Amino acid sequence: MDSRTIKELLEAVRGGTLGVAEALERLKRLPFEDLGFAKLDRHRHLRQGFPEVVLCSGKSPEQIERIVQSHLSAEANLLATRASPEIFERVKGIAPNAEYHEASRAITIVNAPVPKTGGTVLVISAGTADIPVAEEAAVTADILGNRVETTYDVGVAGIHRLFGQADKIREASVLIVVAGMEGALPSVVGGLVDKPVIGVPTSTGYGANFAGITPLLAMLNSCAAGVLVVNIDNGFGAGYAASLINHLAAKASP
Repeated sequence: MDSRTIKELLEAVRGGTLGVAEALERLKRLPFEDLGFAKLDRHRHLRQGFPEVVLCSGKSPEQIERIVQSHLSAEANLLATRASPEIFERVKGIAPNAEYHEASRAITIVNAPVPKTGGTVLVISAGTADIPVAEEAAVTADILGNRVETTYDVGVAGIHRLFGQADKIREASVLIVVAGMEGALPSVVGGLVDKPVIGVPTSTGYGANFAGITPLLAMLNSCAAGVLVVNIDNGFGAGYAASLINHLAAKASP
């Protein structure tokens, strides 16, 4: 339930078209709904502008179904991450408008499209193997109401590929740079722009990559100013942070 819905509800009560008892029934799930195994945060949209996101990993198909049904009853948009094709089929059975993003393993349900705001979020991947994490970031930023562009496989092993995307890089408002191996790409991009760069280390790489620890430490030690870093393989966190930055910038623009 968002601020627009609550305002309409209060206006209906004031105008006499909706009884107090019915309004109370609609509001009774605030501030959270207790499903026993989960307490769904009904104030998330009011506080942060988007409903609670569902991480499918570690949840049973039955639990995910009940959570999705609860979201649908609130006529909310939904983003579910780390979902298998089997989970998507279960969700599709109760939400025909659900969409599966295979590369990112994300499910989206759009019941109330969010207008695209502000500038562009550009998602860059160092290698093809980093695309699943990059796509999670892109899908997240898109459903949160951002214009999203992508450019993939432009890592430092062939840096001329990155320079070929110079116009895209300069025009973006926020950049998400996804890299495994030694994690050098965010530093390179950070040295080229005057915009926030969000580094996403991935677990892509051989043994000394240490499942993403090496690129994580490399990004945290970046000598380029303005490089921020999220957790290993956390495309969702990068997409969400980029959206917050992009929307704040849009609000600040005259």
